[in-house]
Amino acid sequence: MTDKELKLIKRTYFPTHIFQVDVPDCEELNANLLENIYAERDRDQKGISRSNIPALGGWHSHNNLHKQKEYADLVDVINGSTAKLSESLGYATNKTIKIGTMWSIINPKGSSNRSHVHPGCMWSGVYYIQAPENAGSIEFVDPRTVHLMNQAKFETKTKRSKENWTKVRFKPTPGRLLIFPSWLFHAVDTNQAKGEGNQSNRIIISFNLNQVSA
Repeated sequence: MTDKELKLIKRTYFPTHIFQVDVPDCEELNANLLENIYAERDRDQKGISRSNIPALGGWHSHNNLHKQKEYADLVDVINGSTAKLSESLGYATNKTIKIGTMWSIINPKGSSNRSHVHPGCMWSGVYYIQAPENAGSIEFVDPRTVHLMNQAKFETKTKRSKENWTKVRFKPTPGRLLIFPSWLFHAVDTNQAKGEGNQSNRIIISFNLNQVSA
């Protein structure tokens, strides 16, 4: 038998989905969110500690922003996006994706977020409000242990196919919404933006999602 007689059939299973929505005409939405987030920080300057690093200046709000009327417009955007997600994946129509927790993070220069997952939920997401140049990309890492034990070698100076990536990075872009599996490890690079004061802050709202009865 020759190599030409061998037929290789490639089947791909267990994909990892990351959904992206770029919100059009988001300037007014983002301006309102900025005002409310800074007001929230003024009320609760200590915030809470999660993946943020308070010692480096990272501030994390409480987890119930979705219950405040000031964030209703963003909640509508998230709900519309998750409805499309459900349709895309063929989820049961008697179920809906609902926000369980939602919070804001302000990362000034020098701050970052540790690698982490979001237990107890199905999907998680982030919406970018302010992100100056070099404010810190989000990095998702393949959690399968095979890549920690024995990684394949690929041709040098050749672009590797996406299905063989072990990590992927997204540059923060104001108005961009990402939704990803809650079990997918992710971290945020150090904010190295130029400028002074609030203009150099990386500001996001993040949230957790679960499937519930409609």
